[in-house]
Parts: sequence; structure tokens; C-alpha cells
Amino acid sequence: MNQYDVAIIGSGPGGYVAAIRCAQLGMKTAIIEKYPTLGGTCLNVGCIPSKALLDSSHHYEDAVKHFQEHGIDIPGDVKVNLKQMIARKQAVVDQTTKGIQFLMDKNKINVYEGLGSFKDATHINIAKSDGKTETIEAKNTIIATGSKPSTLPFIEIDKERIITSTEALKLKEIPKHLVVIGGGVIGLELGQVYKRLGSDVTVVEFMDRIIPGMDGALSKELMKVMKKQKVKFHLSTKVKSVERKGDEIIIKADDKKGEEVSFTADYCLVSVGRRPYTEGLNAEAAGVKLDDRGRVEVNGHLQTNVANIYAIGDVVRGAMLAHKAEEEGTMVAEILAGQKPHIDYNLIPGVVYTWPEVAAVGKTEEELKEAGVAYKTGQFPMRALGRARASMDIDGFVKILADKNTDEVLGVHMIGARCADLITEGVTAMEFRASAEDMARMSHAHPTYAEAVKEAALAATEDRAIHI
Repeated sequence: MNQYDVAIIGSGPGGYVAAIRCAQLGMKTAIIEKYPTLGGTCLNVGCIPSKALLDSSHHYEDAVKHFQEHGIDIPGDVKVNLKQMIARKQAVVDQTTKGIQFLMDKNKINVYEGLGSFKDATHINIAKSDGKTETIEAKNTIIATGSKPSTLPFIEIDKERIITSTEALKLKEIPKHLVVIGGGVIGLELGQVYKRLGSDVTVVEFMDRIIPGMDGALSKELMKVMKKQKVKFHLSTKVKSVERKGDEIIIKADDKKGEEVSFTADYCLVSVGRRPYTEGLNAEAAGVKLDDRGRVEVNGHLQTNVANIYAIGDVVRGAMLAHKAEEEGTMVAEILAGQKPHIDYNLIPGVVYTWPEVAAVGKTEEELKEAGVAYKTGQFPMRALGRARASMDIDGFVKILADKNTDEVLGVHMIGARCADLITEGVTAMEFRASAEDMARMSHAHPTYAEAVKEAALAATEDRAIHI
């Protein structure tokens, strides 16, 4: 029987990063993945493929709507080759997952393909596709089994026309009318992909705003922009049935007045969040406790109730984000090595990869009000930037929230071009407990989108913004 210092079950961003860090710290490491390719949801059917389609569809939209204004004339009609678009997406995925395999080999990490399940607290059975089972022994185990798309109890996902994000990444045709149930990150991103390609898109959201976990100003601005892009929204609307009749999907719901509304579409994307994935793990055999939402219970060190078993990523509490899982994977590896790492969960940024992109870190304005914190606000519109006008990306703004008394930055919220990258400036500032004035006094290259961060910080510092 092969013996290891640590075994990781699941090879997503949390799992494979944990494996690499454990190996770097001198531990004999194994990683177990039930699918033929490494990388988990993020690399195979999540972050990476969705961004590939977002970029491809963005190029198409630019060619159709904006190239002529830039002085670029294309002879003939610009057409979508969906088959090639999906093929390019898959090529990106294949290259990325092979890169993870390379990193496993480089760091001398043993990879096992098969379903990992606990035999007991120190032994893991690996059920392989050929029906055979292998058992390994691990001094410590990290559960990194991730999450799966959620659905509603009355909806039957047929994976053909009533679909989740997984199927939306490999459609064989562009929907005529796509109804998206759920106005969160995944639904809006994939809804925008198909809107750009020619679909009519309707978003049905139970809450009274889209991206409900983010600052209200971001929700309002993103919906305004997406409405300009001709996406339809029905907020405060509760879906109560989804039925397929041939190639037609009929969705019935109650609106905010309690009156029934119905939608007819040829495709329905169910995007109501994700749930922790522990099926087949046999956690009870190791004595590992799950909470009432199916998540693995952990303490502040991500340790389960069983001392030598840890859990990270989507399968534990907190935001279901790849980069959060990576930080947790690194943290557990370093704890096992006797180090004392930390994670400030308040400084894990959130991003929506629509265009304009939406990004945030720290407290929202709603959270500060609820907590009774005295704060001040500085906001700057993207359209006031020379760089934004030069690129024709003028939607959005940067908003900085700072403590009214100390000037410490408490939250950074932005919507606009390249905000997924710009938010790191806010994370860095807050990690070092910068004040709004600190951010305002940093030199920012001109012309850049990042100047909006400086101007928002100036606006929060005695309303000193220069360009508005």
C-alpha cells in the first residue's frame, strides 16, 4: 500500500494548489481526481471555458458593432462559427489542464484517477473506471471536492434544452430565446455570451436586484448597461414551473405583485447557484461532520472535527471562488508544515466577467450602514477618463468607501473595462490598511483605466477629484 504525508481529494484550483504547496514543503503528496483531466470545475467547465467564450463573443460583437467606427471595414457579412468558437474554447481548456498535469509531474506529485472515498480516517479507497479499487494510506487528507450546479426541486435538468452552465458551454446552436433563471454571476456571464451571438435573452431573478451579493450601486449600473444591450430583466419574480414540450420550454412564475407571468423559450439556463459536492466521499466512514447545507464543517484552520483531515474551497463555508480555494489550499499546506499563515476573507475579491466587468473587495455600502459604521464615499465615472473614451469603453465607475474618522479604505467597488484586473489595486491597498489619501497620492500612469481608482480615492479625500 502506497503511503503519503498528505492526500488531496479533488484537483480543482484549491486541490492542485494545495498539492503543489505541500510538495514544495517536502511532503510526499498524492492527488485523487475522478475525471480523466485535472483542474476541476474551474478549468474544465467553469472559469476558463466561460472566459474563452466571453472573449470570443466580445470579439464578434466588436466586429459587428464597433469596428466601422474605428475605421475598420470588413467586406461581406460577419458571421458566427459557433462550432469553431466551441472548439477554440475546448483547445484552451485542454492546454490549461495539460499544464496542471505538467505541474504535478514537475513537483513529483502522484496522481490517481478515480473516485476517492474514505475507508477510515487514514485510508482512502480509489474506485477506478475499470472497476478496480486501490487503497492508499495518508497521514493527512485535504478534501477539495468542490461544487456542482444547483437547481430548483421542481425543475428537471435534461441537459439538452433545460440546462446548467456545464451544457451552456457546448451548445450546438445559438438559442433563439434563452431564459436565464438566476441573475447571479454565472447566469449573467453566459447570458451575455449568447446575447452577443444573437439570442434574445431574458433574466428571471427571485431577488429585487441582480448580483445581489455585491454593492447595490454595482447591481444598478450593470443592469442599466445590460438593458442597453437589450437583455430583458424580471426581478422579484419567483419561478414555479419549467416544462419542456418538444423544442419549446415554458417557464411560469409569479411576479412581485403575485401575478402569474410566463415565458416561452427554446433554451432555459438554470443558474441558481452551486452546492457543495460530497457524493461518494463516504465522509461518515472517517467521522467527518457535514453541516445542514451539505458543507464539510471546519474550524478557523480549515480543520474538520477529525484532526488529520482538512477541507477547502467550495465544499466549505464562504464564497465559492477559485482564488479563495487556492488561498485555502496554500494555508492548509503551510499549517501542516508547522507555519502560521492567515487568510483575511474580507479581502477576497469578487468579479463578474461581463462587459463591463464588475469587481469588488471589502465591505459594501449596505453592510457598512447595517453595522452602523461612519463612512465616506468617493466615486469617479469611467467616461471622464481619456483612456476610456479612446477605447470606447465609457460605462461604469469606481467607488471607494473609507472610514469617516480614520480614512482607512473599507471597500472598493468598480464596474468598467478591465476591472477584474484593477480590483487587485484595492486588495493590495486594503491588505496594508491604506487610507484613501494613500491611494490618492500614488502615481498612476496616464492614460489608463487605473486613473479612475486614484480619482475615486481623491473624491473620498475631502472631495478632491481633479477631472470631474
